[in-house]
Amino acid sequence: MKKRLTALILLVLFFSQGHAQDSKLDHQKLKEASDRYKESSITHRRFKHVDIMPLVIKRRANNDFQVEELGKSVEGREIYQIAYGNGDRKVMLWSQMHGNESTATMSLMDIFNFLEGENDGFESIRNTIKENLNLRFIPMVNPDGAEAFKRRNAYDIDLNRDAIHLTSPEAKILKGARDDFEPEFGFNLHDQQIYYNASNTPKPATISVLAPAFNYEKDINEVRERALKVIVGMNEVLQDLIPGHVGKYDDGFEPRAFGDNFQKWGTSTILIESGGYPDDPDKQYIRELNFIIILNALYEIATDQYDQYAVEDYFEIPDNDTKLVDLMLRNVTIKRDGLEYQVDLGIRRREVEADSAYYTESSILDLGDLSVYYGYEELDADGYVMVEGKVWTPAMDMKLTQTEAVEMLEKGFLGVSYDVYPDKLHDLPLNILTKGAEMKSGHTVGSTTNFFLEKDGERHYAVVNGYLVDLRNPDTEGIRMKVY
Repeated sequence: MKKRLTALILLVLFFSQGHAQDSKLDHQKLKEASDRYKESSITHRRFKHVDIMPLVIKRRANNDFQVEELGKSVEGREIYQIAYGNGDRKVMLWSQMHGNESTATMSLMDIFNFLEGENDGFESIRNTIKENLNLRFIPMVNPDGAEAFKRRNAYDIDLNRDAIHLTSPEAKILKGARDDFEPEFGFNLHDQQIYYNASNTPKPATISVLAPAFNYEKDINEVRERALKVIVGMNEVLQDLIPGHVGKYDDGFEPRAFGDNFQKWGTSTILIESGGYPDDPDKQYIRELNFIIILNALYEIATDQYDQYAVEDYFEIPDNDTKLVDLMLRNVTIKRDGLEYQVDLGIRRREVEADSAYYTESSILDLGDLSVYYGYEELDADGYVMVEGKVWTPAMDMKLTQTEAVEMLEKGFLGVSYDVYPDKLHDLPLNILTKGAEMKSGHTVGSTTNFFLEKDGERHYAVVNGYLVDLRNPDTEGIRMKVY
């Protein structure tokens, strides 16, 4: 009887341990982990190679990590690889192949912090990953692009179109790392423009996914099937956290791209693209989402849970579309040349690099019937008329405050002039013009956007370089403009 009871207890323990290992992770707990282990030295997306190098090198002090220099970029910046884990299943993750696509790099720094944690309630996740996976991270493939915060490398080559020709040293390094390691799974980590939306919805595609094709026929073999299933698991998590904010890329085969070729070479490849989310310009919330879905995916690969998902569910993820603008004005009235007509007006802002910072330039993307477009910010301007603004031409001799700038708007001025302005960039809701400069505006596609919206002869709104300011309740946070 005693032997039977002992055997029964052992059997219960065996199945309960197996069940615990195979249970799904609590997404809210992963959110807590993200908050706890967020790397505090990186708070914005325009960091450089020099900013993350100490975070990479310091891992050499921890025996759980192996840090290796794989080579150097065109301009001589080191490209490092970090290895972690003792398992048999090989997984490779690489980020910032495009220099201005940095969201996942931030998340990898957070993940390194998480993997170093202890006595925090996350030991089972950490141990499962460590004991079952052999991980290789390349956190910044294109450090020269990151330095200038631009897509391409110092040769002006798009590294993601250099997988075959291997013109650039960075592409050779990435290809060599893959060939030396021969990973079973690969995570190709990117950012996409913020104007992608989940098809037929106003929701930004905050995360977009793709299991790249390995041939023009878009066949699904065992390698690609594994990637499809991992993505279905990631989407399940995301639909819980940001329902409706996931899009899927077109899987047309690109023979020069690394993701497509990794898939072709036998590595089940998962593309993650970080897009936009309301009120998250530096992508700190999207950074958190990357942390959660990458760790969850690694755990599901380590426990084989990814295999439970149906391939068909991948194709149910909405396609990406590009129907988002920064500001959508609905039903605004334009009067010009004796004509009067009512249109929707879609405005996008473009970021321009300047002195390790950036400013924005706006333009009208389209006008007319824009019922299939959506705005991060929308205003029903029915009854409002577009009216030109004035420029205060007596040269200012002192910098304006935010309050004074709004007062200038209230008086009908969209620009002020200076003989000399001490800064190149500013955050005032006004155009700052120096000698010889003119305030640009218009009401046609491609025009810069500086105008007022009036109703019954009263100015209620100002549109300043694409930013909407409610003159009755002004909020000027987040404005970034150039001195002209």
